[in-house]
Amino acid sequence: MNLAPITLFVYKRPAHTRKTVEALLHNELANDSDLIIYSDAARSESDVDAVREVRRYIHQIVGFKSITIIERDTNLGLARSIVEGVTKAVTKHGRIIVLEDDVVTSQHFLTFMNAALERYSSEPRVWHISGWNYPIDPKGLEDAFFWRAMNCWGWATWADRWMLFQKQPKRLIKTWGKDEILRFNLDGNYDFWSQVTANGTGLINTWAIFWYATIFEHNGLCLNPARTLARNIGIDGSGENCADTDPFTITRFSGKVEKFPDHIEESALAMLRIQSLLGKKASLPRKLAIAIKRLFGRNTVR
Repeated sequence: MNLAPITLFVYKRPAHTRKTVEALLHNELANDSDLIIYSDAARSESDVDAVREVRRYIHQIVGFKSITIIERDTNLGLARSIVEGVTKAVTKHGRIIVLEDDVVTSQHFLTFMNAALERYSSEPRVWHISGWNYPIDPKGLEDAFFWRAMNCWGWATWADRWMLFQKQPKRLIKTWGKDEILRFNLDGNYDFWSQVTANGTGLINTWAIFWYATIFEHNGLCLNPARTLARNIGIDGSGENCADTDPFTITRFSGKVEKFPDHIEESALAMLRIQSLLGKKASLPRKLAIAIKRLFGRNTVR
């Protein structure tokens, strides 16, 4: 199997970074995987010490096939750092697995990602592999399923898909009609479109919602495990835009993904369950709303 390189984006959270790397090292494919680390520079003087501590740690990492560290001299911010870093790495390697410094993975994460990248590499409708999934009931679902939306808490893709990525909020606002926006919002069950409009007005500067929009415009699909293989540990008050607890907390990961879907089509059952979860947003606690917003528009300040 042609293993994809792991590209890890870090900033100023050494404890989170350590947990992310240690979880990766428990994967059976870690020793055979290349790790590329992008370390963004401090945005302000108050971040300098934390950035230095992160950089000291990443230079001590061992256990991967190879480790390449890119230390930025100036602060790019998360959105630009990810877009530029992913573009460079995936152009060189053809496929890529992407993590940020607050995503802890199951020991089966790399196996799933690489198997999915291999299996669907020639399937033009499959654009994105996610390691994370909403906490829905997996009963009746296959081990993995396709749906329209993109999750970025541990993900993977191919060069030919990523090269079509566009961040053009004003074009989307001008050209998308009500029907497209409704479908983009999971048939009206959650307002993802507001992330596009907020970028268009300059209120925020994010990237993930535009990867979703790119996939959506090309009628692409994303593969999710029915039981999550990743969890976010950054919704703990340590980041720029996060609450102090994670409403999607997973205390224990499940087993391997044994079976992949043969039919490239959206799972109606999985969609119904995710829509049901997100459609309750009116009664959800504020922390859940923040977590969903973070999933598609994280680190809006940096």
